[in-house]
Amino acid sequence: MSQKTKGYLEMYSLPTNFVILMFLFFFYFGDVLVLSLRTLSMDPCNPTAQQEPQTLISDQLTVLINGYSESRIPLLQSIVASYAASSLVSSILVLWGNPSTPSQTLAQLAHNLTQSSFGFNGISVIRQTSDSLNNRFLPRPSIKTRAVLICDDDVEVDPKSFEFAFKMWGSNPDRLVGFFVRSHDIDLSKKEWIYTIHPDKYSIMLTKFMLLKSEYLFRYSCAGGPVMAHMRRIVDKMNNCEDILMNFVVADEVNSGPILVGAERVRDWGDARNDHDDDDGNGRHRLIGEVAQVGLSSRKGKHRKRRGECIGEFHRVLGRMPLRFSYGKVVNSVGEQGLCQKGGKLVFCDQS
Repeated sequence: MSQKTKGYLEMYSLPTNFVILMFLFFFYFGDVLVLSLRTLSMDPCNPTAQQEPQTLISDQLTVLINGYSESRIPLLQSIVASYAASSLVSSILVLWGNPSTPSQTLAQLAHNLTQSSFGFNGISVIRQTSDSLNNRFLPRPSIKTRAVLICDDDVEVDPKSFEFAFKMWGSNPDRLVGFFVRSHDIDLSKKEWIYTIHPDKYSIMLTKFMLLKSEYLFRYSCAGGPVMAHMRRIVDKMNNCEDILMNFVVADEVNSGPILVGAERVRDWGDARNDHDDDDGNGRHRLIGEVAQVGLSSRKGKHRKRRGECIGEFHRVLGRMPLRFSYGKVVNSVGEQGLCQKGGKLVFCDQS
């Protein structure tokens, strides 16, 4: 076989207490070998499988990009190619959560990703054993970096904004950093938690683009005992809210809210309201200067209600409300309104 980049498919299951043996078979496209299933020789939650924090790569990150819809594969390929072109990216794991997708389709996807990614050899396509959203946060042995980017397959970020977000995370490695935020609140008349947007504060970072330290994957998936296991079951029952639960985990750890970062160009292809934005010359539209607050009002009230119910259930099971509000937006230019980094601290940009 030549030295061209190999695309891999591997399968991970939810944590178990025994070794899982799986049947292996191969697809061969030209000189690209695709491994469709990989044997798990160790429980992902086994502490001995976790790397010591001091051995993790600190100047690069691992991208975990969620995939489900076969109709979005062309867009997924474009997004993966963009991340593969960045020197900040150590590896890219495409987490395929649709169990009905044929193996042949994923094998072709792995081949295409390899061919379109500028010779980058760190791409894996991982078929999940179920469509559980908790799988997004499994602590995978292939993650060798301190930072992890959790993102969706329909959000494009310009390289400059991506680099700035990673820089801000490096200055605040215990916090969640990203471009899309929401808030929790309480409806006093109904005495229940709700999921909403506030114009001046936020408490929830969405997994459309979420930077976090890799240790949080273990805390989400493996730590917390029966309480955390119960909350993960709520995610499965609701088929939603894994991002909210990760915010609970991090806020409970650091007693701080997430950090919103300003972006130059970010496009959320999953939101139809962006169709009026400027065309990029390729028949695609983009947002310039800011990230639109998308995805909430464009969805049915049932979705918002379900996420509010998640907040209430997590609060009930945990016995406390760890979510904390943050204010302002970190920007890359003193010409913008918001917060800037000066002397290692976040200050209002108009401060001298």
